[in-house]
Amino acid sequence: MKRIIVYVDGLNLFYGLRAKGWKRYYWLNLWELAQQLLRPGQRLEKVRYFTARVRPDQRDPGREIRQKTYLEALETLPSVSIHEGFHMAKTRRCSVCGSTWKTFEEKMTDVNIAVQLLEDAQDDVFDTAIVVSADSDLTGPVRAVRQRHPQKRVVVVFPPKRHSSQLKAEATAAFTVGRGLLSKSQLPDNIAKPDGFILTKPTSWR
Repeated sequence: MKRIIVYVDGLNLFYGLRAKGWKRYYWLNLWELAQQLLRPGQRLEKVRYFTARVRPDQRDPGREIRQKTYLEALETLPSVSIHEGFHMAKTRRCSVCGSTWKTFEEKMTDVNIAVQLLEDAQDDVFDTAIVVSADSDLTGPVRAVRQRHPQKRVVVVFPPKRHSSQLKAEATAAFTVGRGLLSKSQLPDNIAKPDGFILTKPTSWR
């Protein structure tokens, strides 16, 4: 059996789903989605989910709670690990009026994916890596894995409304995940944590 590890760029996937207007699929069972991506003769070893905690936003005060709930739901899944980056404050200035405002820029996700992908290849813990992302910053790491470990495959799965020609060119294969796989890979509306606490799918995601 060929060993598979799936690397999910959480924010890239989220923004792809948002661009399609597919809020109903935010409550995504990553283990089940990864299983849906397998071919005969392949065995799923692990799913690695890379993200960064969102910052407070007065325009959407509930988003921190929604993300926290989802991350706690993922923690109940077998062999799913969460790897966190962070958001850095950044000041932007209007070129017309000169006014400034603060935004937050996500940091470290692509670096964390790159490091983990290269480490796992070096440690020989997968035969095929499936990378769910369209971030062209991952082109170099994908190329490095294929050059240094020519026996290994790297398959890129683009989120909806996301694409990278550079990433596709370096991958063994690439395709876009469709609505069918997403709809088959949803968590139950209510999930019991080991301590008995019930996690509930956010109302706005229904």
